[in-house]
Amino acid sequence: MSFDELLAFAGRHMYLSLGFVGLTVAIVYTEIARLFRGYKALRPAELTALINRDNALVIDLSASGEFEKGHIAGSRSVQVSQFDPESKLLANAKALPVVAVCRTGQASADAAKRLKKAGFEQVYWLDGGVQAWQQADLPLIKGRG
Repeated sequence: MSFDELLAFAGRHMYLSLGFVGLTVAIVYTEIARLFRGYKALRPAELTALINRDNALVIDLSASGEFEKGHIAGSRSVQVSQFDPESKLLANAKALPVVAVCRTGQASADAAKRLKKAGFEQVYWLDGGVQAWQQADLPLIKGRG
């Protein structure tokens, strides 16, 4: 397909072309923003390595009932409504790797953003949350932990 044919197609299908350009710009913007946000998404295997290698602090933002049904070994339960980057639990962890975890990955991404703004140096979140952990066939601990 030549450039002239592409321009002719765009002229005949204006809305389709504008939609394509809009989606392309949105994807590029999202990817660039992700590179500069200061915290990183982890897959379950990467989280396992970080816990084993660097003794990462894992903060689980799941509701207490969900936490008791199953959580990552060694994780600390913190309710979303009580999450505070300046809390006693996190006060001594600013230089350590801190990983925010929740059931689906939504609340933990927001928590990671707050941790980074509060001056934490190594901030991560589990992409896909505990559900992704389970899908990777990794074990969960039941009870209060």
